[in-house]
Amino acid sequence: MPKHNLRRTMLEQRRRLPEPERLVLGLAAQKLCLGLSEFVAAGVVALYAPVHNEVATSLLVSEAIRSGKQVLFPVVGESGLEFRRVSDTAELIPGKFGIPEPSGECELYQPLDIDFFLVPGVAFDLSCRRVGYGKGYYDKALHALEGKGRMAGICYDFQLVEAIPAAPHDVQMDMVITDRRVVHCAGQFT
Repeated sequence: MPKHNLRRTMLEQRRRLPEPERLVLGLAAQKLCLGLSEFVAAGVVALYAPVHNEVATSLLVSEAIRSGKQVLFPVVGESGLEFRRVSDTAELIPGKFGIPEPSGECELYQPLDIDFFLVPGVAFDLSCRRVGYGKGYYDKALHALEGKGRMAGICYDFQLVEAIPAAPHDVQMDMVITDRRVVHCAGQFT
């Protein structure tokens, strides 16, 4: 299925997900993420503020802050994504596209300084390829980190498909977390 059709289908399916089910599935995905050795060992984590019924991150944010991790959120800057530190989600303000993000006054980190990235997506496949909203922000920001074990996509299990057509500029995740499983890039399931 072409990317634009897959994107449209998955966004519609995610939009129709009833809130009670979305909350239960999102909590299950977050709990799987909390148990990952990569997340546990990370001192600096980049999370995201969910929009359009994406998997919630509130449990991850609170657990990361409670355990002393540096918590970053993406900011859409003029040259692409930047990652800035917050100590509380109350520091997030509406940014470009209306997505909550840290202000420009929050401390800036370089992608290579971040131990673990949690990346939202519209769809992922069993080879850990990702379809986003089509703007390429994550692809441009994270290309240099491919294969380094730092990037995890997160989605509801219905958003995980067999295969997605990939382009050379598409960033491949190291793993994908759903509400039911963790798929590692090599195709292993846990």
